[in-house]
Amino acid sequence: MYGERVTSVDRPAAAPDPHPPAGPHAHHGPHAEHAAWPAGVAYPPVEPDRFTRLVLRLHARAPRWAVPLAALGCVGLGMAYALLSDPTHSDPDARPTCLLKLTTGLDCPGCGGTRALWYVLHADLPAAARHHFLFVFSLPFLAWLFVSWAGNRAFGWRLPELRISPKVIGGFLALWLAFSVARNLPWAPFTSLYV
Repeated sequence: MYGERVTSVDRPAAAPDPHPPAGPHAHHGPHAEHAAWPAGVAYPPVEPDRFTRLVLRLHARAPRWAVPLAALGCVGLGMAYALLSDPTHSDPDARPTCLLKLTTGLDCPGCGGTRALWYVLHADLPAAARHHFLFVFSLPFLAWLFVSWAGNRAFGWRLPELRISPKVIGGFLALWLAFSVARNLPWAPFTSLYV
């Protein structure tokens, strides 16, 4: 007691974990107790609702070509809308209209896309590029991505895949943002981009 030299502070020993983690996912270190999944806790599985079960059953029974055909149908509906509405002869405030352009007079990032599609479907690429250059530029890439995906999904084709890195996507989005700003500048030559 007295006269003894104290070399360390006496601390109560921590109680050992009754269920230590084992296996390849075991955690070690000072924060192991926070990283490990609580032992002995079982959560009941979430039962899917009726609509989700219906969608899963339809997906399981659908033929391989059903999803690509549905996607192609959506693209076809967009083309049909562009052809029937003829956006090149409609008023700027005709319905449906761009809310940003209607309220501010500014072109949004997608303004001119429907007109560009109409001109592409009529094989007038210069006029299409005049209305939305980036849309026309991206069309071949989008078409190839769809053909390679749909061919693989529906028929098992092994077409070369177009691998687009996150840097390329980020660069394209930055270019699109710059294009969206430039087409609203009120000075030449930017006024030629105004649609």
